Amino acid sequence: MKLPTLSPRRLLAIGRKEALQLRRDPRSLVMAFAYPALMIVFFGYVITFDIRDINLAVLDQDRTPRSRELVEAFQAAGYFRVTERLSRYQDLQPLLDRGAVRLALVIPPGFQRDLAAGRPAAVQALVDGADANTAAIALNYAGAIVTAYSARVALRAAQQRAPVVPQSRVWYNETLESSNMIVPGLVAVIMMVIAAMLSALTVAREWERGTMEQLAATPVHRVEVILGKLLPYLGIGLVDVVAAVLVGQLLFQVPFRGSPVLLIGLATLFLIGALGLGIFISAAVKSQLLATQTSLLATYLPSLLLSGLIFDLASMPLVLRLISHLVPARYFIVVLRGIFLKGVGVGVLWTQGLAMIAFAVVGLTLAVRSFRKEIA
Repeated sequence: MKLPTLSPRRLLAIGRKEALQLRRDPRSLVMAFAYPALMIVFFGYVITFDIRDINLAVLDQDRTPRSRELVEAFQAAGYFRVTERLSRYQDLQPLLDRGAVRLALVIPPGFQRDLAAGRPAAVQALVDGADANTAAIALNYAGAIVTAYSARVALRAAQQRAPVVPQSRVWYNETLESSNMIVPGLVAVIMMVIAAMLSALTVAREWERGTMEQLAATPVHRVEVILGKLLPYLGIGLVDVVAAVLVGQLLFQVPFRGSPVLLIGLATLFLIGALGLGIFISAAVKSQLLATQTSLLATYLPSLLLSGLIFDLASMPLVLRLISHLVPARYFIVVLRGIFLKGVGVGVLWTQGLAMIAFAVVGLTLAVRSFRKEIA
């Protein structure tokens, strides 16, 4: 395809026309500015893997200082809240049945005697497995607490320092807060959805309002039409990215350690691709309602499920892993987490940068080829 000679004057005129139409459409303005911030705040609080204040029932059948010390260790850890202290084993099942507690700790008789004699002392943890994720996390917490308590007892009995003292350090997300992982990823998913939905209304709006005939009569090339329509939404998208970064820092205390210039540059490429995809859908279906629904279907579910935001891609079946390589949000999430949490630059993110360039080129190409000024 021969590249046309683009006129900055005509391109800006199309951009100004699209900006005026956008300003006269309150729903699009709300979608453009309010939805991204609201969705980041909402999903940032809702999607979390941090579980606190797990309701715990305790059945202490030993009733000795050592058994009480173990229960205090559970309370001091900050993950469990003792809501029930029982005297009979039969009382455990009704609590688990109705979800009053998530985990029950059973300390059998002879617990202190076994510890004093140097024998293994068993304790039982009963967990509600109806919610498998919470159950697994609760059992991990309980196991870690019991292991730490066991080590303290062993050291106290031996009256000596442990021969091996493990020391661990977490890089990039020192407190293991899930918001530090979720919020940067949400920026990619939300901007993919919003950008595609906004631009999906552009060409369809021209057809529904009957203004396509006027546009077809102008000497403006279709490349200039696409770029002109894209410019206002690109500006809005970049404002939304900056706002999302500020919300993440101020509201969720997500650190930002990388280069703002690199983030804006790669975000620009990502938004161009998403906007081009939306214009492609808009030109193909020629209906605002259908274009909105199609863009939502094409962006929301793939970006949410196959980008690595919530589910680990490495644990997915091979077919889904292969499909995930076609999801642009997958690469932009790596960019955002790398810039936010790790502070890395182009030397690390060059692969994702090439993916952003490819996405921008494909998005624009699809938009230009699908748009026709001719009236059928």
